[in-house]
Amino acid sequence: MAESVKSDGKGDDRIENLIAARKSLKLSLEKSKSLGLALKKAGPILDEMKQRLPSLEAAVRPIRADKEALVAAGGHINRAIGPAAAVLKVFDAVHGLEKSLLSDPRNDLPGYLSVIKRLEEALRFLGDNCGLAIQWLEDIVEYLEDNVMADERHLLNLKKSLKGLRELQSDDERAHLDGGLLNAALDKLEGEFWRLLTEHSVPLPMPSSSTLGEQAVIAPSQLPVSVIHKLQAILGRLRTNNRLEKCISIYVEVRSSNVRASLQALDLDYLEISIAEFNDVQSIEGYIAQWGKHLEFAVKHLFEAEYKLCNDVFERLGLDVWMGCFSKIAAQAGILAFLQFGKTVTESKKDPIKLLKLLDIFASLNKLRLDFNRLFGGAACIEIQNLTRDLIRRVIDGAAEIFWELLVQVELQRQIPPPLDGNVPILVSIITEYCNKLLGDNYKPILSQVLVIHRSWKHEKFQERILVGEVLNIIKAIELNLETWTKAYEDTILANLFAMNNHYHLYKHLKGTKVGDLLGDSWFKEHEQFKDYYAAIFLRDSWGKLPGHLSREGLILFSGGRATARDLVKKRLKTFNEAFDEMYKKQSSWVVPDRDLREKICQQIVQAIVPIYRSYMQNYGPLVEQDGSSNKYAKYSVQALEQMLSSQFLPKPGRYASFKGRQLSDKFNNGVADLRRTTSALV
Repeated sequence: MAESVKSDGKGDDRIENLIAARKSLKLSLEKSKSLGLALKKAGPILDEMKQRLPSLEAAVRPIRADKEALVAAGGHINRAIGPAAAVLKVFDAVHGLEKSLLSDPRNDLPGYLSVIKRLEEALRFLGDNCGLAIQWLEDIVEYLEDNVMADERHLLNLKKSLKGLRELQSDDERAHLDGGLLNAALDKLEGEFWRLLTEHSVPLPMPSSSTLGEQAVIAPSQLPVSVIHKLQAILGRLRTNNRLEKCISIYVEVRSSNVRASLQALDLDYLEISIAEFNDVQSIEGYIAQWGKHLEFAVKHLFEAEYKLCNDVFERLGLDVWMGCFSKIAAQAGILAFLQFGKTVTESKKDPIKLLKLLDIFASLNKLRLDFNRLFGGAACIEIQNLTRDLIRRVIDGAAEIFWELLVQVELQRQIPPPLDGNVPILVSIITEYCNKLLGDNYKPILSQVLVIHRSWKHEKFQERILVGEVLNIIKAIELNLETWTKAYEDTILANLFAMNNHYHLYKHLKGTKVGDLLGDSWFKEHEQFKDYYAAIFLRDSWGKLPGHLSREGLILFSGGRATARDLVKKRLKTFNEAFDEMYKKQSSWVVPDRDLREKICQQIVQAIVPIYRSYMQNYGPLVEQDGSSNKYAKYSVQALEQMLSSQFLPKPGRYASFKGRQLSDKFNNGVADLRRTTSALV
């Protein structure tokens, strides 16, 4: 029993142990299951920790770095951050100027210029310090890299950024530093420069051509002082930024256009005429006279004003700048066209009138010599200088050549037939007029100066007596021509009329002139006597023979002799009429060009014929008037006869209307054949 009880007690213990083991095993299984779930959940976390370990390692790397390196790193970083922070602060200031710089400068130009100056100072600071800041940042990156104090990826990004900044700095620095703000502001300044110029550049009110020479006051500066000061201020800022070229171009364009607009009122289209557009100098003679006045006005009023204005506006930029600007204005405004017109005249055909026109051109240029030297004497005006010198040389060469050719040309004309109408040859008219003008007060000083210069180029001396002697030789050659031409007429009556006309022409047109003073009184007395002599011979041998046909011989009436007297009257009137008609017809194409001489000759003819004709018709006219054919014999009334005789020798219309065909030969050796072709109208 006791054993049984004991055995039962042991059995209970085993059960309890099994129960306990079961619970323990169950608990272990639950823990294992929980641990498995925990391990399952911990897998991703471990993977994430595995991925973060390198960065954590890099983060704690400085802790593992050398202590001295860690201590020094702070100083390096502080030195790099200081300049970089200052640069960033200035960048912020630059952006703060943007609104002011994008406004219109006209509202407050001084304030606008002040803001630009501040921007320039900021950009200079950035230009000077950006490189320093980048260098310091590069140094700290290098230090961190050398001491293994930062993540390689971060260092790589820093290096890339710093390299980009360095490349930007090496390019157009300011364009990148301010995002183009300065250039935009300078563009606005250029626009304001153009506006100020255009709004205040007004063409000068131009007088008429007839009053050009009366204005002696130089035109004042055409821009107000306040505007000039603004232009100077704008140029100052643009010069600082190397932006002058466009403003200079604007100035040249606006001011040259303004001068051209002023000149338009003078109608200068003739300056563009080409050598192919006219036959000789006479066809543009009026233009040459205008040219001198227009050139003087343009130089003394317009270009003088532009010269002063260029100096006022660009003075601070230096002589080369403002003189270069003025030279461009002068060239574009028209000075080159004036010089080209003068050159065109020198290239025209040789013509007697061309000599005086060349002297006119020389006088105009010589009058403006000091003005040309002052206005266009700088190196910038070299083109104007060269064209002016070339024109002067052409004028002097051309004038001297024509003058020295005059005597030869007069001598060559001697072989050309005299005028068919007994008139004064155009050559004689031109040469006497020219000789008077060449030795007159207006042209003699100019011609002397031209010949002096021309001789000096050949290293020869010139004296006034050479000029006087040459002119007198030309007059002598004219006299020889007249003598030769007088002898060349087959009709001696026409020869006498020709001689009378020409001796009187020389007498009248040289008397009281400078040439006449040199010739002397005896010369004029001789020509006056020749005129009277040839006039008397002309009347005697022509019209003086007509009264002889109205003889009264045999006309004493006797009783029963009326029929005989009538026949004699008819016969003599018929003879008179035939002689009169023949003489009148023959001389109807003859000319006495001088009005006084013509009236005198006609009066002498009337006095020689009309009184005798009147008396004859009064006494014997009734004998034929009763005849049925009386008109055949009493052909002219006294009044009709007197009218016909009084209206003879009138010049033909257009005789002096043109000088065409009278150009001088281009070379001495062209000979008479050439002269017959080109100068036939001279006689």
